[in-house]
Amino acid sequence: MGATATLSEAGLVAEPGQETSCTVTIRNAGQVVDQFTVDVVGDASGWATAEPATVNLMPGETGTVTVRFAPPRSSDVPAGTIPFGVRVFSSEDPAGSVVEEGAVELGAFTDVTAEIVPGKVEGSSKADFEVAVDNRGNRPVVVELSTLDPEDELDFRLERDRAELAPGTAAFVRLRTKPRKRFLRGQSVRHRFQVFVVADGAEPLKTEGTMVQRQLLPKWLLPALAALLVLLLALLTLWFTVLRPAVKSAAREAAEEQNQEIVKAAQDAGAGADQAKKNADQAKQNSEQAMKAVGLTPPGDNPAPPGSGPGGTPPTRVSNAAADGTPTDFRVAADARIDSNVNRFAEFPYTLPDATKTLVITDLILQNPRGDTGTLRLLRDSGGTKTVLLEVGLSNFRDLDHHWLQAWRFQPGEKIVLAVSCQNAPDRGRCTPSVSFSGRVE
Repeated sequence: MGATATLSEAGLVAEPGQETSCTVTIRNAGQVVDQFTVDVVGDASGWATAEPATVNLMPGETGTVTVRFAPPRSSDVPAGTIPFGVRVFSSEDPAGSVVEEGAVELGAFTDVTAEIVPGKVEGSSKADFEVAVDNRGNRPVVVELSTLDPEDELDFRLERDRAELAPGTAAFVRLRTKPRKRFLRGQSVRHRFQVFVVADGAEPLKTEGTMVQRQLLPKWLLPALAALLVLLLALLTLWFTVLRPAVKSAAREAAEEQNQEIVKAAQDAGAGADQAKKNADQAKQNSEQAMKAVGLTPPGDNPAPPGSGPGGTPPTRVSNAAADGTPTDFRVAADARIDSNVNRFAEFPYTLPDATKTLVITDLILQNPRGDTGTLRLLRDSGGTKTVLLEVGLSNFRDLDHHWLQAWRFQPGEKIVLAVSCQNAPDRGRCTPSVSFSGRVE
């Protein structure tokens, strides 16, 4: 075997920022002269050293190495038990190297700092701050926060009044201040206040902040109103001195020109009417002479037939119901499956039962009672050629009316097609919108 090692103390106590030490006794258990390297392994290796780091021993000879521990005063090294190992490495017999284990009980320290950021905030009715609390110690701490206004002119609202901080962490607590009295105009007022941070096992901390209270009215408001008033007065002066007379003059000239055009048009119309009357009288005379020449009696020479005058049977009026067509209404409903492709539509056509008739659509009602999601289209199918007449998003309506001034006309053989692209969520199921049509068949 290469070596044996013995620690003088397996359990050490140390305070952050201070030094403690122990010794390790090394014996060369081999048969040849050997060099032994000593170092510390484990969590304490970063702040532990061995002096000397190497020793040369004859067979059976012993040597002593001092191991020093200097834990830093930092939050990176937490308080508590920290195990370590002292490793003795044999140059001649690596397999005979040994490790002696121990532990350092590291004491705790508390180091808490606090700051208000930003230190000064301006506002007319409120100001927002943050209280930054840092735990620079090596143990968890619980801090409590409280506010104080020496002048009693502010109201405070802390986001929370208690915080728990692990070693090496920080907490930011929002703080809003509001002045109890406000003013429309005047000089800014400075309100100084304090925030106290109390951590267990530490002295209370005090940090200060300032709220600068401004007037409620913006400083630019009065100059802007004065400039606006000056501009308004200038515009009024320009209107009454320049623009209004010019407008009146232009309007008077335009009215005179229009009157002249009207008089001329009336004169031309009167002349045309006189000529038309003369032509009509001449045509009437020629017609009467022609009828007399063939032995017919002109209309003005015959007495009125019975029933055509006052008290008789009124003349028969011809109805134009046939020209208006037959009223009709129908409904087309969709049942479209869910499709992730927004450009793919399920189609539901409607064909007029009498293929020789023309369908005229004047009104329609779109219905989406279940609030489906997707797109609805109305198409004209003319011999396989489809034209989009209307396209709406299903999520944009539940009930939607359309009344056309210019009616849709579907010639014989053309179809109305309801097309739906359904993008419902899977748990919503299929899309079931419908369209009700009203119009006539001609």
